[in-house]
Formats: sequence, C-alpha cells, structure tokens
Amino acid sequence: MFLSNVKNWILMAVLLASNLAMAQPFLDKQIQYIIPFPAAGESDIVARMQSDIAMKKFNQSMIVINRAGAGGALVWSQLNTYPADGTNIIGVNIPHIILQPLQEGIQYKTDDINAIYFYHYTPDALMVSADSPFKTYQEFIAAAKKDPGKLTLAGSSQYSANHMATERLNRLAGVKVEYVPFKGTGDLITSLIGMHVSGAMGYLPLAIQQKGKVRTLAIATEKRHPALPDVPTFKELGLNWVDGAYRGVAMPKATPKLIQQKMSDFIGKLNADVEAKKKLEDLGFVLVDVPVDKIPAFMKEKTPIALEDAKSAGLLK
Repeated sequence: MFLSNVKNWILMAVLLASNLAMAQPFLDKQIQYIIPFPAAGESDIVARMQSDIAMKKFNQSMIVINRAGAGGALVWSQLNTYPADGTNIIGVNIPHIILQPLQEGIQYKTDDINAIYFYHYTPDALMVSADSPFKTYQEFIAAAKKDPGKLTLAGSSQYSANHMATERLNRLAGVKVEYVPFKGTGDLITSLIGMHVSGAMGYLPLAIQQKGKVRTLAIATEKRHPALPDVPTFKELGLNWVDGAYRGVAMPKATPKLIQQKMSDFIGKLNADVEAKKKLEDLGFVLVDVPVDKIPAFMKEKTPIALEDAKSAGLLK
C-alpha cells in the first residue's frame, strides 16, 4: 500500500511539473503582435487566433495591434525602430515586402525585413457580389473583353499579391481589368458586396467567409475546396495558376539571434496546434512551416517569381 501511494505521488508530481512547464510563458512580458493592415483581414484573423492559443496553452500574453497604412509599408518602414528585446513581432506578407520597395517613396528595402517564420498562404480568388450579373468566370471574361478597362477589381494595396493576381488575370485571359487598391481585405468587403467595384481579386478565406454575400468565380488552388465545391480552379479553366499570398512574422534586426530562434520556435508551436490547424484549413488557409533557418532559401525561391510577375505586368522595366 505504501509503495502504491508513493508511485501515485510520483506520478502526480511528474504530471504537475509537466503542466507547469507547459504553462510557462515564452516571455515574462506581453508580446505586441503588430498587424500592418485593418482589422478583419486574413492577417488579422490568424494573428488573433494565434494570440488566443498563446494565452490558453502557453500562458503567454500576446496583444494584436492593427496599424494600417500604405498597404503595410507604414509599419514595415518602422520595423527596425521597435524595441529589439523580443516583445515585438510584426506581420509580413509575400510578395508585398518584395515588390513594394520597387515604388518611389517607399521607406524600406526588402533586406530590411527580418522575417523569422512563415506560417501559411492564402490562394487567390476571383469574386463578385452575389447580386452581380456575372454568374460564371466565362461571363466575367466575356464582359471584360467586350469593354476593355471598364471592369474593376478591388484588392489589398498596390504591389501586393492581389495586385499581381489581377495583372496575371489580364495577361493569361487576354483582358484589361482595372485594379482598385484598398488598405486591406477588411476594407474592400463593403465595396465588393455593394458592387461599387465589378468584383475583387482576393483570397480563398474571404470567399469562404463571405459565402452567400459574394459569388466566387475561380480559385488558384490545385483542387476544388470542400467549402466551395461548385467553384472551379483556374487550372480547370485553362490557366496555369496556383498561387496566393504568404504570411509570417518579422522582428527587428537588432533582436538577439537566440531570441529570434526562440520566437520562431514559439510561432511554430502555435501554427502546429491541431484545433487551430483544422479551423484554418476549413477557412481556406494553406499552412506551411518555414522557420528562421529556412527563411533565406525561402526568400531566394519567392523573390524571382514575384519580380517576374511584376515585370510581366509592366511594373518593371
């Protein structure tokens, strides 16, 4: 009996120690998670989900702050002015951070962005309002060919994935559709639903989230998504197109390497959460796992692709 009780006590102690270890925060300070876009967009949705997981499962306080401006460039130009003590992480997007510095007046360079983890990408999606006269992709393209330059597509910022996707549609489909930039995905929803624009070149999560209010005409995935089984892929429609926007987090360059590594590992744990993973995949997010040590190779792979898109769109000489 005594030995049995001792074993039970040891087991309870081990379990308690394990629980305490799991509850230890990454930092003993609050982390500021700065999203350079308005609320309700894809970056914001995922950041808030990550914040919830950080508190519930790791006892780590992580507050999400939205600081929109210049399609993200306002915050990215200030990234290296934030405290480099591990208390600040900044949401970053590809191809935005590759292409935005090509514009005049942008106050940062791609090399200034010290990304430490990329966690997902969102496939491109061509959408119109549920009240739009365009019922199919073919009808939209036919109208675009009939009146070049008349149709407009809303998107999140200039020199972004939405911008490049619109130009790609123009090139691959042989049409001329005008791109209308908004501050972020959350800002364009009202204009899309209210038909202030002809449609939007957004992302699959928005198409799923607004199902019923918008009609999705095509998505840039390998296969149809279960949430939108009637929506064809661009590949089905004869366009070689599987792409979207990648999202991750960056830290000031002056942040000690050890802290960068620990933060990369921590974001990786949030990204691996089983419940969140299922929810995000159902919403149309495609999860990836690109930690800090793989960032250089990842950027080397994505940069020429983004630049080629910009060149094809006439944005580069």
